[in-house]
Amino acid sequence: METREQRWDRLGQEAFDVLVIGGGITGAGAVRDAARRGLRVALVEAEDFAFGTSSRSSKLVHGGLRYLEHGEFSLVFEAVSERRVLQNIAPHLVNPLGFLFPIYASSKRGVNTIRVGLWLYDGLSLFRSPKLHRTLSRKQVQVEEPHLNVERLKGCPLYYDCATDDARLTLETVLDAAACGAVPVTYARVEGLVRDDRGRVAGAQVRDMLRDCTTTVRATTVINATGPWTDKVRSLGQGGKPLLRPTKGVHMVVDKKRLHLNHAVVLRHPDDARVMFGIPWGDRTYVGTTDTFYDGDPADVCATSEDVDYLLEASNAFFPRADLTRDDVIATWAGLRPLISEDAENESAVSREHEIVVDADGLITIAGGKLTTFRRMGAEVISRALELMALLGQVPDGVRDAHTGREPLPGAVGWPEDDDHSAVAEQALDASQGSIDSDQARYLVDRYGTRGIDLAHCMAADPVLRERLVQGRPETLALVDWAIDKEMACTVRDVLIRRTQLFFRDHDQGLGAAEQVADRMAERLGWNEERRTEEVLAYQQEVALSRRWRSV
Repeated sequence: METREQRWDRLGQEAFDVLVIGGGITGAGAVRDAARRGLRVALVEAEDFAFGTSSRSSKLVHGGLRYLEHGEFSLVFEAVSERRVLQNIAPHLVNPLGFLFPIYASSKRGVNTIRVGLWLYDGLSLFRSPKLHRTLSRKQVQVEEPHLNVERLKGCPLYYDCATDDARLTLETVLDAAACGAVPVTYARVEGLVRDDRGRVAGAQVRDMLRDCTTTVRATTVINATGPWTDKVRSLGQGGKPLLRPTKGVHMVVDKKRLHLNHAVVLRHPDDARVMFGIPWGDRTYVGTTDTFYDGDPADVCATSEDVDYLLEASNAFFPRADLTRDDVIATWAGLRPLISEDAENESAVSREHEIVVDADGLITIAGGKLTTFRRMGAEVISRALELMALLGQVPDGVRDAHTGREPLPGAVGWPEDDDHSAVAEQALDASQGSIDSDQARYLVDRYGTRGIDLAHCMAADPVLRERLVQGRPETLALVDWAIDKEMACTVRDVLIRRTQLFFRDHDQGLGAAEQVADRMAERLGWNEERRTEEVLAYQQEVALSRRWRSV
């Protein structure tokens, strides 16, 4: 893989067909589609891949059952279709998950109404859901989900969607694009748009945030895929009125020992009936999300004390035996949904549909949408870019079909057709030559797919790489090296937040590992002591932001 410096140099030296601004899941989908069509494409991201919304979602690939309530059948059909596609191209990252939908005597809709909705949901997926829904009795619920409140429970449908690792899904999408010739660069902030002699956007001025230098990137078309920063980027050109009405979503993480779930559970908040979920997450459980309008700096979004209390109230209403308190909260995350403004009166009514806008100066913007449909959104915006190239008479030779719906992401290459994670874990265990245990092998393949076997080989060859970052947890020093060498990680934050997720999963949020990770990165990347210290402090500040709610 090229180094970051090599990719940065290419930004200023080459002429591109497409420049994508924004390295979230939407930008990742666009750059992969463009690269697989044979276009010359670059991607610049002001922070890390998936820094914003794409690492702070509910981590679900789903059809949007509740959108049926608003009659958004086309959105649901598109989403359930894409859910199936993502299961095929990223089976290691997109995994079936059962969702319990408890119906109580006080519920707005009865069991029969929900059953009709679920038949429609399964039908829109052409009955190719991971599993068809069924309804559990009260006694069955007590066995399947003993923590769930069954007082006045009328019935409990069980349906299936999928869980994912949103940050890794974004990352692997970018990695596949890079393997197809794309030039993705993180910590590359757009400071201005470049225009040709007709006033049309034809590139961008980009600053290297790590080395404090600038370059000019030339491109026939420029796509703005910056999520919550959409309107800010449009303001650099001739953008019209704001497109977005962002809403903030907050999740909290607790130990599985405090709230043990076997399935995801659909919750309706006792105060406002807002739909949220309790979701099993390995040795942790998370609950979310809130949904409130937000007009602050997207980079400063975080959970408030009121957000956490709101989530705790819902949790304890549905899981009274857990009796969760603020002391049980290990971590929080907060993200912004870049939703299209439609002058909605309440947050949950803002549309989840996406929109593609071409401004008068030729800047193409894609906004809105959801994680599940990112691949299709990427294809649509690149098709729009090609239409613009055709109008300009600048369509490059050799453009082909992208086939992003059938080509696997890197970790899915060689994945078994029967989706047997355990079989791949056995291969990783064999590759490790006894240097890791079975739990570590399963950890590797569940997150890295078949590339986890390569990681196991590395650990077998070098005992230093087997050193654990946190005692009692599966993450080791090998993941730091892999993040640097194979996954374009540039900072301690990249490694601990989005590559390993210790930020969310470790009881200390990775603070105890920050020095060790910084030492390894300094050794591998040639940092001086000042840079190393800055990296540790920057990570500590991220943890402090996620804990700000405790002091308010």
